[in-house]
Amino acid sequence: MEHTEYVDLGRFETYIHYHFKDKHLLLEALSHSSYANEKHKTRNSNERLEFLGDSVLSIVVSEFLFHKYPDLPEGELTKLRASMVCEKALHVFAREIHLGEFLLLGKGEEHTGGRSRSSILADAFEAVIAAIFLDGGMDAAKRHIMRFIPKNPVAERQQPAGFHDYKTRLQEVVQKNPEEKVEYLLVSECGPDHDKAFEVIVCLNSNVIGKGVGHSKKAAEQLAAKEALSLMGYGTA
Repeated sequence: MEHTEYVDLGRFETYIHYHFKDKHLLLEALSHSSYANEKHKTRNSNERLEFLGDSVLSIVVSEFLFHKYPDLPEGELTKLRASMVCEKALHVFAREIHLGEFLLLGKGEEHTGGRSRSSILADAFEAVIAAIFLDGGMDAAKRHIMRFIPKNPVAERQQPAGFHDYKTRLQEVVQKNPEEKVEYLLVSECGPDHDKAFEVIVCLNSNVIGKGVGHSKKAAEQLAAKEALSLMGYGTA
């Protein structure tokens, strides 16, 4: 499908839970440099917004970690922040809001898989943060960012020995058929704050193919992906 400036901005706004007063800011955030170059002077790329969004993201995450872990030394806070704002993490966040579907790319980038390229998605995610910040202020940007920040980043970072990334493996299996789409849905959340249990299902084109229960949403997603792989006949040892 050829993407133009007539992307469905309203649908993207429902994914990010924010509605822009100035739609031009959102269009700029979605405009990759390859697209802007093709349009010459009629469209700015998202590079300047990415620059600003990187700083806004860093401030919000730094403040969260500063208050969340009052006894953690500066070096550990820095490492933790880096793991939460790195390209790999932002790529995952971008996929959660289906950002790739709405990017405005040049024809060359479009045809070489730019819509799913990690660096492009991570940069655009930061640009969207900046657009929200400019349109609605720091409080709006903070609400958006905090949707993606785990409640206990230290626990999320400490994966057990022998950890297997079943979600990535499932995605690799599914990507062999480009028309297939995997989605993880939180079904239930119960228990006290210090010992919560999360139940997640994984769907393939709206059909449930696995479920998992864990002490974090990410752990439950991994177990759901593991069950899906097993049911599809792929070993998960």
